[in-house]
Order: sequence, then structure tokens, then C-alpha cells
Amino acid sequence: MSEDKKTNRSLAAMKKFEDFDSQMLPFERFKEFGARSLTDAELLAILIRCGTKDKTPIQIGKEILKEGAHYERGLSGITHLSVDELLKISGIGEVKAIQINCIGELSRRISMQKAKPSLDFSNPGTIAFYYMEQLRHEETEVFMLISLNRKLRLINDKILYRGFVDKIEFSPKDIFRQALRSEASYIVILHNHPSGDARASLADKRTTANLYEMGKSLGIELYDHVIIGDNTYTSFRELDLLK
Repeated sequence: MSEDKKTNRSLAAMKKFEDFDSQMLPFERFKEFGARSLTDAELLAILIRCGTKDKTPIQIGKEILKEGAHYERGLSGITHLSVDELLKISGIGEVKAIQINCIGELSRRISMQKAKPSLDFSNPGTIAFYYMEQLRHEETEVFMLISLNRKLRLINDKILYRGFVDKIEFSPKDIFRQALRSEASYIVILHNHPSGDARASLADKRTTANLYEMGKSLGIELYDHVIIGDNTYTSFRELDLLK
């Protein structure tokens, strides 16, 4: 056999091994060393399992991370990818897109559950931090009601309304109806600004003043109004705007 043929065979064998290695190595490494030994792309590759004729699962995993980076760097970015966005990636079908989307939601809920024991509703910063990931990437305004007992401990939280990009319509009576059902002594209201700017508008201030006065008449104090922006927030209590 000529040297050229030997070289070509060696190169072909090496390519075949690299293709095999790129698809199988993450799974083998997991079995040998556990999940912590894997990169972010390799973890995704194990979930993806099969590549395409042009791309390995690791390459597809890297593409998912790249798309998620438009929102946030690292694995946190993929928690914001919708099923439709995932389907645009070659090699990702509907089932895989739904699975990845559900993993993102599970990660978000696990993170919130871990943060819950340290949540202090007398501290606006911890309230903002706890609900930030849930609200800051919403494309429309979302209004949430948090009902608290006499010791400022959580009774429940609930998204009551979803609105438009720059405004939301709601009923103050419905807010306090929900609070009364929960037997709340205090309430905190949260809403997001999809623009990312958490500064309170004139309409926000008027709404807060009206809810504060209505709460006083019903014996349910509006303890705070927190506006969520992009990694920033405004607390009416911190700024002494509740009077």
C-alpha cells in the first residue's frame, strides 16, 4: 500500500474516531466522573443525544448556548429561550425544544425555592432579587399581588394581570378582593417595566397612592410597591413614596 493511501486511511480513521468521540465522550465521561465533569455544552449534548449529518450534539449544544447569550451569558440564558426560538436551531425538534424549555423552567423554580427561606418582605432588595428572574424578561407588563400576614410572612403570591408593553389595566377592587380572601394584613404589589427602566412613572405613583388609601380603609396596608427592571428595581417604601 502506498504512503498516500496509508495517510488517507489514517486521516479517515482519525475523523471517524473524532466524530465518535464528539458524540459519545460526554456520556462516557458522565459515567466515569459524573455530571460536574461536563461542560455546559456537553450537558446539553447528553440531553440532545443525536446530532445531524452536519453537526454533533455538542455543536448543537453550543448553538443553544449562543442563542441564550442574547439574553444572558452561560446556562442562565437558555432559561429565557422559547420553544419557537429553540426550534430555529438545526437539529432541535419539537420534543427536544419542549424538554429544554421545561428544564429551564425547572431551574428557575429550583432557584426561587432555594432563595425563599431567606426572603425578607421587610427588605425591598430581597423581594426584588427573588422575583427578578420571573419578571425582568417578560415582554409585556405583569402585575403580581403578594399577600402577607401580620408578621410580614408570605401567605401567597399570584400574577393577577398581564397587560401591554407600556401599560397594564387592572381593578383595585379585585386586588383587595384577593387580599381579603387570603386574610392578608399587608400586601406588596409588583410589576415589571419591559423597557428595563425601573423608575416609577406618574401613573405608577397615582396608582400606588390610590391603592394605599383604599387599603387603609379596608384594614390592609399596602406595604410596598416594587417595580422590576432589567437587573434593577424601584421600591416605593425605600424612596418614601407611600405617603
